Amino acid sequence: MPVLLPPALELFLGLLCCPTCGMPRLRPDRGALRCPAGHTFDIARHGYVSLLTGTRPTSGDDAAMARARDRFLSTGRYATIRRAVARLAADTVPERGTVVDVGCGTGYYLAGVLDRLPHARGLGLDTSVRALRSAARLHDRAAAATWDVFRPLPLADGMADVVLDVFAPRNPSEFRRILRPTGRLIVVRPTGRHLAELRGRVSAMVTIDPAKEERLHQGMDPFFEATVTERIEYATPLTRLEALDLVGMTPSARHLNRADLDADGILPNRVTVSVLATAYRPR
Repeated sequence: MPVLLPPALELFLGLLCCPTCGMPRLRPDRGALRCPAGHTFDIARHGYVSLLTGTRPTSGDDAAMARARDRFLSTGRYATIRRAVARLAADTVPERGTVVDVGCGTGYYLAGVLDRLPHARGLGLDTSVRALRSAARLHDRAAAATWDVFRPLPLADGMADVVLDVFAPRNPSEFRRILRPTGRLIVVRPTGRHLAELRGRVSAMVTIDPAKEERLHQGMDPFFEATVTERIEYATPLTRLEALDLVGMTPSARHLNRADLDADGILPNRVTVSVLATAYRPR
């Protein structure tokens, strides 16, 4: 039996472009989306559409990482970040605007924006099918599709009012292309203080490059101008299971053995959350 077209995905049919030939306006066809030239992309039973073709990236969340992310974000420990992202987006999006979340993961931040904007539509893009299973079902106005941020986005020029990039890789030239002239790009990234207590105790945790900010500005400057930057920093308690999920949802999980985290006292019961959130306007 063919998979039904999710209503949220139907809202984006006129804005999606075929990732194979670039033709616009994909249309539904027996559990898939098809372009005018006949290229076909399956809609998974979980509700997302598989747009990626060719060699698949291997950097997306695996099943264990996606489950850890879902569990940790459901605790509300990052709710302050989510509210800040939603507020920055709400300053830009018109009543029936379009939000694209690149590297959306399980859809936590996109859903937060859509909750604040009752008439907006959202599209989450990610390489991880495990994460997209959650993202496609997290909000009734959020569609989801597999995609790699480092490839040209399968979206029409100037179709987005806001692009979200929260703890995700960036493609500034493509972000600029799909944004309207009045649109905004919102980028959230960690500071050197983010999760310092955890990184100080777990040596295999991925470190934060001190040159990260400089590289960000160099990459953005040809395409975007920063309009506002907010520092979001607070301490939050952690249970042991929350700490395990916080490690498990990051790329560090690929380099760690669970047994390495079982030693008494290695996991802190409190961490500092410290990120920068910048809204950019297109040049």
